[in-house]
Amino acid sequence: MTLTEKILARASGRKSVRAGENIWVSADVLMTHDVCGPGTIGVFKKEFGRNARVWDPKKVVIIPDHYIFSADRRSNRNVDTLREFAQEQGLEYFYDVIDDPTGKWVFDPSKGDVERQYGSKYAGVCHVALPEKGHTRPGEVLFGTDSHTCTAGAFNEFATGIGNTDAGFVLGTGKLLVKVPETIHFKLDGKMQDGVMAKDLILHVIGEIGFDGATYCAMQFDGPGAHEMSIDDRMTVANMAIESGGKNGIFEFDEKTAAYVDERCRRNGTKSEYTPVERDEEEHFLRELVIDLDALEPTVACHPNPAQRKLARELDEIKLDRAYIGSCTGGKTSDFLAFARVIKGNKVAIDTFGVPATPLIVNELKSINWDGASVWDILIEAGVKMTENAGCAACLGGPEDTFGRMNTPLKCISTTNRNFPGRMGHKESQVFLASPMTVAAGAIEGRITDPRRFI
Repeated sequence: MTLTEKILARASGRKSVRAGENIWVSADVLMTHDVCGPGTIGVFKKEFGRNARVWDPKKVVIIPDHYIFSADRRSNRNVDTLREFAQEQGLEYFYDVIDDPTGKWVFDPSKGDVERQYGSKYAGVCHVALPEKGHTRPGEVLFGTDSHTCTAGAFNEFATGIGNTDAGFVLGTGKLLVKVPETIHFKLDGKMQDGVMAKDLILHVIGEIGFDGATYCAMQFDGPGAHEMSIDDRMTVANMAIESGGKNGIFEFDEKTAAYVDERCRRNGTKSEYTPVERDEEEHFLRELVIDLDALEPTVACHPNPAQRKLARELDEIKLDRAYIGSCTGGKTSDFLAFARVIKGNKVAIDTFGVPATPLIVNELKSINWDGASVWDILIEAGVKMTENAGCAACLGGPEDTFGRMNTPLKCISTTNRNFPGRMGHKESQVFLASPMTVAAGAIEGRITDPRRFI
């Protein structure tokens, strides 16, 4: 069996499963957020009763993160709905925006959108916060009401996005009927060269197979190149499995996985026991591809979908209006450090927005010093508009007052994950997906630029 099949077999109480089978799977964690949470709660109450209880309050994680820092009252109300449900159900893992359990969330635009407006429990972007808070464990099943839940496949678990109706059913039963996906195998050889990042790898992969080339398939990444990758890099790759239609992305378990997971579980007091899955000698794959990491170059996905792959050095005639670094894909500490490596000593030529994924990342960027200055201050000095309000921000567009949102037709180079028309705001805007280094180079030059000239 493949890695995905082995996890699903275990979660279904069976010795083995085959691709194409429909099986009942037990969930280890269900995650929802402010966009889909209220709808999920509505389905749960409608189908199980107004006074129904969730199947296991310790396995439900609620992380508001999408439309948070906006004066839109409906968006603010969504967070209050989540708070009321968490109190009613006795949920331990609700990462509220405010500290007052009886309060109401209201974003105050008079304070601006740069200085912190959240309490001590707020966790930031769910897909980065889940591992950060110790909720991603090898060998487990994670369902989430967000397509990029597949990010957690970096930790050797089956993680996939589901809709509100399915999530409402999981809330009540802890189970879900799942069709076992076929697996596409990606063997990673070699090592990425300086100036090439994990984002370049996954954009290359999507360009190879198409934005629907892995529809309802597991994408298994392994080989010596995968072993060399950091956990953050694996998260970036697994995160964008959905951008080629994948059901999930998954990596092997190794000492890096164990070190990351064990430390986060200890730090947060979450469940520390887990059983990873390892590769079998015989695995059946739908398709196999070998990726030579040494041969990769800085890559850009052009408008209007993530499969429109071109090399950055081929696009220097494209002028840009905006640059953006953030999201579950490109808002991690390592992403900002790579971005800052290119930015340091330069000035941005276009409007450039920086949105860290979590409050912890904000603190790290303010505490890491290079030549006597914090990375945060280095970016500010270069002209980057940084916000302390960690979250999804403009990645999903959001209300018009969302930080970094494109409210007019603009061309933006971004570390985010999706570039369909209207994704980051105005429907006539264009988004070019790239690595943090390539986004930094574009911000400096005001046009798409190969970042290797800066390093």
